[in-house]
Amino acid sequence: MNVFIICPVREVTPEERNTIISHVERLERSGHKVHWPERNTNQVGDPIGLRICTDNRRGIQQAHEVHVFWNGKSKGSFFDLGMAFMAEKPIRLINNVEPSETKSFENVLLALREMG
Repeated sequence: MNVFIICPVREVTPEERNTIISHVERLERSGHKVHWPERNTNQVGDPIGLRICTDNRRGIQQAHEVHVFWNGKSKGSFFDLGMAFMAEKPIRLINNVEPSETKSFENVLLALREMG
């Protein structure tokens, strides 16, 4: 199975990054092909960011599932989540996402996970 990881690249703490790495390694040990943007999307030489978005779009299109590590800070994660939603990909959460009392992307993620 192909899995695309939506996660922060620049706005990531060492603890968050370690959680993401553990998830990627677990998937790959299980035989899945993983597109992790920090590793598999060239993050340099793109002063606008359009190539990065295009490469991630391709990865999302090729994925059977999209796994999300959400911290609410990464603008790229918001963009990639919209692409995954548009592509109607099943969403799995890597980390614990707390619901809010009002509409929010956290609540959207939780609803998408339930729709799986």
